[in-house]
Parts: sequence; structure tokens; C-alpha cells
Amino acid sequence: MKLISWNVNGLRACLNKGFMDYFKSVDADIFCIQESKLSADQLELSLDGYEQFFNYANKKGYSGTAIFTKQKPLKYTYGLGIPHHDREGRVITLEFNDFFLVNVYAPNSQTELARLDYRMSWEDDFCNYVKRLDERKPVIFCGDLNVAHQEIDLKNPKSNRRNAGFTNEERSKFSLLLESGFIDSYRYFYPDRSEAYTYWSYRFNARARNAGWRIDYFCVSNRLKQNLVSADIHSSVMGSDHCPVKLVI
Repeated sequence: MKLISWNVNGLRACLNKGFMDYFKSVDADIFCIQESKLSADQLELSLDGYEQFFNYANKKGYSGTAIFTKQKPLKYTYGLGIPHHDREGRVITLEFNDFFLVNVYAPNSQTELARLDYRMSWEDDFCNYVKRLDERKPVIFCGDLNVAHQEIDLKNPKSNRRNAGFTNEERSKFSLLLESGFIDSYRYFYPDRSEAYTYWSYRFNARARNAGWRIDYFCVSNRLKQNLVSADIHSSVMGSDHCPVKLVI
């Protein structure tokens, strides 16, 4: 099974930058996107052979997630089931026979860490959510988690020490999430690979210099370890300030 995750930074914009060419060429069984920036009835997408699931933010042009899947799920849900978290369209969960798939767009802690306290609350509730799912059947969760876990996961760790996405608080929460029973699939295959990034700022010619961050992930329940086949970063794919990440399982 081939899975793709991509923060498209606005699906309508990405459609004008080659999204469908990549979508067709990669031929994923499940394709997840984050930061769709859509409202309901704002876009009709023709994807033959795929079921489509969209979770929209209440705020227009903000956040949002979607999943396109060849296999029809047994069940789907939107959000964490916690009203103050579920206004921003950040989570979609599909239940299949053998696993849960969770597509997530984690909130950014923002400039001067204005939203760090909220982010900490989100992290606790998201961790509890996937742990509860994992008690029922294995979980694959993916998306833009808005954290570079280790120094190897961004170009300039020293200068970003207290910036959103690389605070000790955010990194510790991600460590706790993994320690609760999950594997970062890319680091499972490539524990020491450096300069492997998934996001580059549009400023300062960052992508051309590969001054990036690895903040997009596929994580799986520990008991799926033997099912892992490969994990990749498609850094040559343009169309967003993020690139797609891939898991074969």
C-alpha cells in the first residue's frame, strides 16, 4: 500500500502548479493533504477511483485537511471530538479493516510563540486520541506536525532554538508521542540522514539553498514495524512551500 502526505499550502493554488500531474504520476492508494484553505462547496475535484473526505475550518481560507482514498473506509470522523480543537479542520480519521489512518495538520505556535500554550494542550489531546485508537487497532498518522524533532531535522538548529516548530516544549511533546507507541517511519529507515527536509520558507531563497525543516511525517504503531517497506521525501516536487512525503507499507 502506497500512501502520500502533502501540505499543499492552498489546494486551489497548488492545482495551478502541477498538483494533478503529481497526483496521477504517484498513483497512491491513499493521498492526504493539509492546509487545503478551502470552504465547503468552494471546489469540485474530479478524481476517478477515489473517495474524497474534506474537513474545513470555520475560518475562511484557513487550515483544512483532505484525504483521497481508493479503498472505501468502514467509517470516517472529523476532528478529535473536542469542540475547541475542532473548529480549524485539522484532523480526519478513516477506519479500515486492519488500521486507522489519521491525517493531521498540527497548529503552529506562531510568531513570538503566541500560540504555544494552545499547542501544548493540542499535543496532549492529540496524543491521547491516537493512543485510544491504537488500543483498538494499529494506527498510521501523517501530516504536517509543525515540529522538527531533532537538530538533524532542520538546517539551522542553533538560530531557531526558541522559534515555533523547534522549541524544547514542542520537541518534547513529539518525543512523548513516539514513546507512547509509535515510529517515525523516515527515521526508522534513515536514522542519520541529514539535509532531508520537507519545508522551506519562501523567503531568502531557502529552497534553492536547501535551508529547510523536516516537519512532515508518517508515523505508525510499533506493531506495524514489520510491515514497513519504505519511506521517502519527494523534495523535487514543487507547487507548495512543503514537498510530499511517502510511505509504503
